[in-house]
Amino acid sequence: MEAPNIDNGVINLGAEHENLDQKAYSILKEMIIERRFLPGDKIPQEKLARDLGISRTPLVNALKYLVQEKLVEAKPRRGFYVRLFTETEMVSIFELREVLEGLAARRAAKQITDHQVKQLKHFFRQFKETRDIDDIKAYAKEDRKFHNFVITVGAKEFLKSILHTYNIISYSYQWRGWEGLIRPPNETIHEHLSVIEALCNRDPEAAENLMRRHLKRSKGALEREVQEGHTGRSLSEHHSAGGSAP
Repeated sequence: MEAPNIDNGVINLGAEHENLDQKAYSILKEMIIERRFLPGDKIPQEKLARDLGISRTPLVNALKYLVQEKLVEAKPRRGFYVRLFTETEMVSIFELREVLEGLAARRAAKQITDHQVKQLKHFFRQFKETRDIDDIKAYAKEDRKFHNFVITVGAKEFLKSILHTYNIISYSYQWRGWEGLIRPPNETIHEHLSVIEALCNRDPEAAENLMRRHLKRSKGALEREVQEGHTGRSLSEHHSAGGSAP
């Protein structure tokens, strides 16, 4: 679902008959995933309710759902905030991604259609000939779309349910710097292209191994952060203290 643009007008959800709690939840979640609210940001309830054309009740209910999913944190007498993750928590998230997305890549290579191969070849095309990728925002958006595409193609209903129910992909982009990326684009672009090549060649073993290696390297970068003494600090605290993404 594409998040609606509320910057230049009001979205009158209240005029529609579908469940407002669910609609507000879907919009809020997409805004967080698309990093329109960054990790650590306070959710502006009054402005958001006004922009969506609803009362605060369905908005608060939606926020409570997101608290249960651990994408949002409720702070007593202060409000709701986008969840911050520590490096240690992020390592655990990437451990899960390595296994589950590796499996999804293997399955995708076995069942990808000719049409999906054509779609896959379009990913990262604008970055292939770029020696120094400086449009981090565009690259990060492509990164999210690519990983979700592989899951959509390769994950059977049960695996897809696990990944989405536990927000494993969503969590992994809650890194404060690099638009949610763990490593810079110049380091990961060739890894992405290698996975795409294996999938287009319908090579299950290569697709899984390359996907797992790609995610393992990001996990390793996070583990180095932990070993350097940042364990337990939120990601934003580390970056505000002068750290940088690996």
